[in-house]
This record gives sequence, C-alpha cells and structure tokens, in this order.
Amino acid sequence: MNRTLGLFAIGLVFGGGIGFTLAAGNGITFDGHDHSSGHGGGAHEMAHAAALEVPALDAPGIAVELTRDPVEGYNLHVQTTNFTFTPQAAGLGDVAGEGHAHVYINGEKLGRLYGEWLHIAHLPQGNVIVEVTLNSNTHRPLTVAGRPIATDTALFVE
Repeated sequence: MNRTLGLFAIGLVFGGGIGFTLAAGNGITFDGHDHSSGHGGGAHEMAHAAALEVPALDAPGIAVELTRDPVEGYNLHVQTTNFTFTPQAAGLGDVAGEGHAHVYINGEKLGRLYGEWLHIAHLPQGNVIVEVTLNSNTHRPLTVAGRPIATDTALFVE
C-alpha cells in the first residue's frame, strides 16, 4: 500500500511537471488563454492593445466605488452607462456598447469583469490604485478622442 502511494506521489510530481512544461511550450497560460495559434503572436498582442475609438455622442461611461467588505477584503462596484456586460460574447465580434471590463491593481491586471460587482479578497499594503477599463468583445480598450474609457480609485491599505 505504501509503495502504491509513493508511486502515485511520484507520478503526480513528474506528471504535473511534464504537463506544465508541455503547456508552456505550446503557449498556454495559467488562465487558459492560448497564445500559440489561431490568434497568437504579435497580431494577438496588438488586438489587446489597439484601442477601439467610439464616438463621443452616447459613448459608454464608467464610475467605480471601492468599499471594505464587512467580512474580508474589498468590494468593487462598477457602474456603467451606455454599456452592457456581455460575457457570452468575449472574443467574438465587437458590438457598440457591449463588452467587459479589465481590472488593474497598481498597474497589474487582476482579470476581466463581466458584471457590476467584484470581491477583491486581498490588496497589497500601502498606496493602492484600482483601475477599471471598458473593453470591447475583442478585448480592445474603448477610447473617446484617444482617451481610454476608464476610471480609478486610490486608497491606503494598512
């Protein structure tokens, strides 16, 4: 019985290592986003970076509020105007007024947001800036007159 358990443990260690190596070699990241083919390389990176300019008339708007959660962490409330969160359309064609948000903590991307509320379990100590950008279905940041449709809030975390 102990030998079986030992072999199982060795298999997990080596199998996991091989799995991570194969995934990394094929461009798969921890979030499951495949950078290897189909949309990989420079064009994909540019699609994420290339802004989608929207007309100022009826452009989406955004406001955020960050409050301490009564149990643990913080709650981020994102309010939008002229914008609908469409998680089912992520990666599909762009539609005016639809998409998702990207949330950044001190400039580092935390992830995508597909609705109004996000619980953030932990924030780093010190001065913290939480930024939220509105993005199209194809992940392009939305801009008006070259300025991102985004907002941020700052706080000091002890």
